[in-house]
Amino acid sequence: MVNLTINGQQRSFDGDTSMPLMWFLRDELGLTGTKFGCGASLCGACTVHVNGEAVRSCGLPMSDVGGKTVVTIEGLDAKGEHPVQVAWRNLGVPQCGYCQSGQIMQAAALLKATPAPTDKEITDTMAGNICRCGCYQRIHQAIRAAAKGA
Repeated sequence: MVNLTINGQQRSFDGDTSMPLMWFLRDELGLTGTKFGCGASLCGACTVHVNGEAVRSCGLPMSDVGGKTVVTIEGLDAKGEHPVQVAWRNLGVPQCGYCQSGQIMQAAALLKATPAPTDKEITDTMAGNICRCGCYQRIHQAIRAAAKGA
């Protein structure tokens, strides 16, 4: 049995502990904001926070999350008013939107750890999150705006 906290709620998992966290979130809890992209922890679409760190949930087995706290895009802010989410909307960041929950979760973790990141820190941190539409400039602008509180 794996016990963990997801978006502030205690949850239990009594299945194959090699199953990736992403599938538990999506298939068992219905938290479909976490997207399946590559399945190899390379694209970042499945990014969630585990104990405050941005991690790829598609490669993280349930056995590794026992006793931990997980936050998904649905739990980042109940009303969608996290500064990163606000900046994303204000600047019209998404095009197709598929990667955006992972992008937002990665950006939120960056700003929590580094409230005023440099352009290089933004680039380096976000490098593992792929946007097939190429919205990288708007993503960077939104992170800078969120850091300034705009």
